[in-house]
Formats: sequence, structure tokens, C-alpha cells
Amino acid sequence: MSNTFGTLFKITSFGESHGEGIGVVIDGCPAGIKLNRTFIQSELNRRRPGQSRITTQRKESDDFQLLSGHVEDMTTGTPLAFFVANKNVRSKDYGHLASAFRPSHADYTYHAKYGVRDHKGGGRSSARETIARVIGGAVAKLLLRQTSNIEVEAWVQSIHSIHLDKEPETMELTTEYAQAVKCPDPEIAEKMYHLIDQTRKAGDSVGGIIACRARGVPAGLGEPIYNKLEATLGSAMLSINAVKGFEVGSGFGGTLMKGSAHNDIFYTENGELHTRTNYSGGIQGGISNGEEVYMRVAFKPTATIMQDQSSVNEEGEAVIVKGKGRHDPCVVPRAVPIVEGMAAMVLADFLMLQRAKKIA
Repeated sequence: MSNTFGTLFKITSFGESHGEGIGVVIDGCPAGIKLNRTFIQSELNRRRPGQSRITTQRKESDDFQLLSGHVEDMTTGTPLAFFVANKNVRSKDYGHLASAFRPSHADYTYHAKYGVRDHKGGGRSSARETIARVIGGAVAKLLLRQTSNIEVEAWVQSIHSIHLDKEPETMELTTEYAQAVKCPDPEIAEKMYHLIDQTRKAGDSVGGIIACRARGVPAGLGEPIYNKLEATLGSAMLSINAVKGFEVGSGFGGTLMKGSAHNDIFYTENGELHTRTNYSGGIQGGISNGEEVYMRVAFKPTATIMQDQSSVNEEGEAVIVKGKGRHDPCVVPRAVPIVEGMAAMVLADFLMLQRAKKIA
């Protein structure tokens, strides 16, 4: 099983949803990065369950322990190890799934691959593993802030059929609905909130799209052939639970344009090169061009719904999978810091790789 992501700046995660907890080892973080514990915890709080009635009601504080790799919160260049304990585990909720395969879950595929699986909360396939990604992303953000001008931010662009059509100027979440949904437009956020809540009451689920931008990315990050910046960003995003689609720049919408309209025209201002449009999403030929890196990540509806569904068990017998337990009717709002974290780790890794390629 592959549990490591990254080349120079890399993470290795461990733990299960209903085990002792979730941990992550960050290897390759350079010495001299000041760790801000309050910031790292605030990132975990954004992903934390039980924040509102439209999320799973599993109550976890998600407080972290920092076990190694620092002196007075200054990184030493040795592996950083973090651990978050599981405290609100109710494994009995999954007893009926010991041999049954839930529709659209990883139950069958894990069984087919390994011959054994942890049915309690999905084990390693649970989204609780993303705690490791948020911690890794928080450290990567600190690295980026202290060594470059790169800032990464994401927001909920759509929930089901409700869309935010414009890119927000600020990520300020000014209302309770905006904070719950992670959409910076108060009116759109309220509509999204009520749709998720109505879906929850019906025992169903919905998906949506998260948009993410990285500002201050210098030109030159990425490789022209097999380690393209957008390819690694795509790999990072598609490794997140429930993600089924990824786009950079114009994405699939670019297929509806002609080259004369889609080409990003260069110009210079105060000696700096820019493009008048950004349909490339800040990446051309696999390499960043200095413009804003812009991407979108599509999440499917949560597979676990509060409705009975027909399925089969490990013996191939027909069974009814009962809709029970604590689950998100929509995973998208809690996934915003996960998307940011994965993007930040990719950019931190590519920044370090680029600096290793040039002496000056």
C-alpha cells in the first residue's frame, strides 16, 4: 500500500478511522521553518467533523501532538511527526458491514486487492486519513510563507446545481452560512446550506466543486514532460476521497473555445511579463508561467446515505445495507482545507526541486 506523497517535501500517513488515531511523518522539510502551532490547529479545525448540522455529528477535537523534528518549534531538518487521537469512535455502528459491500465505497475493491479489510469506518479508506494531508499542508503553507510569496486559498464554487459564477476577491466568510459551507458569497452560501440540509433530512447526499488558486507562484516550477506541475496537482487532488474530476485553467470549458480566443496574450508591465487572460491556469508546457495557478476539483455525492440499499456480501449473496451511522451529507465544505493542503505541498515540493536545479 502506498502511503507516501511527494519527492523532496513528502508526507507518510498512518492510522485508521476507528483505530488509535491518525498520524503523519513529514520528511524533507528544511531546517529553520518556524512552526506556528495555533495556525496548524486552526487548519485542522476547518476540516474537523461536527462543525454544523450539515456535517457528520462525530465529535472530535482533532487536537494534534507534535512528536519530533523541532527545537522550540523551529524545524531541525529531521522528520516531523504528528499524531491526532481518535476519541469519539462508535465501531458498533459498522457491525452490519463486516461482510457486506457498501455501494460506491472501497469495501469491495479493498477486499479484492488485499483479501482482508477494516470495515469499521472504512479503515484507511476513510476520509479521516485526510487529517494527515491537512497537517502536511499547514506545514507546507508555513514553508511557502517564510521562503516565498506563495499563498494558497480555496473555496466552495458549487454544491449540486447551485454555482458561484465569479472568482471571489476575498476569502472572508462573513456569515454563519458562509462559514459552514466555505463559500465567500453570503447569498449563494445560504442557498447551498439549505440544499445540503434538505438533502440530509431526506437521507441522501450531494456533491460539488472546490476552486483553488495559488498566488505568487514564480515562473519555472514543474517539468516539461513527466513531472508536469498540473499532472502532479491532478495526482494530488485525485488522491483525495470522493474526488472524481480535476481541471486547470479553462479545463473542459476550453474545448468550446477557439484558439484565437483561448490563447493567453503576453505583455510587459514595469519590466515584468504577464498574460492578459489566464485560460492556461498559470501553467504552460507543464511549467508555471508566473500567473495565478487556478484549478477546480469535483467531488461526488457521499457514498454513505441514510437509506437502505441493495448490495451483496463477500459470499456473493444479496443483502440490504442499512443506512445508519454518522456521515456527511456533503463532504465538499470540509474538503476545502484538504484541497489547499495538497496544493500547498505540491508547490512547496516543486519550489524546493527548482531551487535544487539552479545555483543562482
